[in-house]
Amino acid sequence: MTVITPGNLRKKVVLVGGGHTHALVLHVLKRDPLRNVDLTVINPGKTAPYSGMLPGFVAGHYQRDDLDIDLQELADRVGATLIDGRAVGMDVDEGHVILQDKTRLPYDLASVDVGITSHMKALPGFAENGIPAKPLAEFASRWDTYRSAEGPKNAAIIGGGIAGAEIAMAMAFALRNDPNDVSIKLLDRSQILSHNSKTAQRLVRQALLRNSVELLEGANVAEVTPSSVVFTDGTSIDANFVVGAAGATPHDWVRNTGLHLKNGFIEVDATLQTSAPGVFAVGDCAHMSFDPRPKAGVFAVRQAPVLTANLHLSLSGGALRTYQPQSDYLKLVSLGGKHAFGEKTGYGFSGHLMWRLKDKIDRDFMRQFSA
Repeated sequence: MTVITPGNLRKKVVLVGGGHTHALVLHVLKRDPLRNVDLTVINPGKTAPYSGMLPGFVAGHYQRDDLDIDLQELADRVGATLIDGRAVGMDVDEGHVILQDKTRLPYDLASVDVGITSHMKALPGFAENGIPAKPLAEFASRWDTYRSAEGPKNAAIIGGGIAGAEIAMAMAFALRNDPNDVSIKLLDRSQILSHNSKTAQRLVRQALLRNSVELLEGANVAEVTPSSVVFTDGTSIDANFVVGAAGATPHDWVRNTGLHLKNGFIEVDATLQTSAPGVFAVGDCAHMSFDPRPKAGVFAVRQAPVLTANLHLSLSGGALRTYQPQSDYLKLVSLGGKHAFGEKTGYGFSGHLMWRLKDKIDRDFMRQFSA
């Protein structure tokens, strides 16, 4: 077992995960660096995909490289060390992040931003025959291979929320001219889009039908096989590409942190600090116990300036800033082709102009990292 020990009195700051918040923190630190600090970023891979552009990539509007935030470049700009590895636990008493290779990386301050997964571990056959929509990198790679392969395309998306609907429509659009037999089915054990507004349900359902996505509601999945999805009533459908998009699940290793959790997510207070002093958590892996919110990228983006400030303040001994999540925000949903649905304050609109707005927001978000 390796223990990395400090070679001087400089403080050790460790960012665990390359999520959107941490990427933005690295971007800001270029002009407002942490002083007298050794900064380390841990992420499985030297890039991190941006979730907002995933449906556009699946549909064929973006190239694979368009999704990637270059963490290595961001780290290099601020003199940080990027470790291409995976965290599997933390020792908050000793102040160590534990890596998959047994390395124990010491920290004075740490932040966790590892996102979520949509892996359906309890569903028989899914681990062997399905692919979770999150984490995004593996899903994007598997979709690229599937889309270009020969033979029939029978795809099934388990989970009829907005994320599942976006993926289903994007797949249908991408395969609209495929010479092979194509079927895209969106499955939900209750009603499709049941947690969304009536306006969203109406407009997104219309878009699903326009994209020839078959909706299977009240579908209780019992098993995923290499060629089918089997239901609890004994019936089945052909499926050679099964995507899990049902809900947000925390990564298993978060249980090995010693931090207080809520349903597996890391509890944070209004300063984004966890139950362990000097350890923060942000993005989808965090539960804002002071003001709970759904999992959405907008909160991760707005947390970045607060986390950056609190890293500075923790090092200087100042009073930490608090984060107040907004009560409403613009929700933009890709509708397969270059159309999107937008909703805010109860009003919803769909069409090409919404797509242009979403495309501009997404491209502007990515463009800042190369500035």
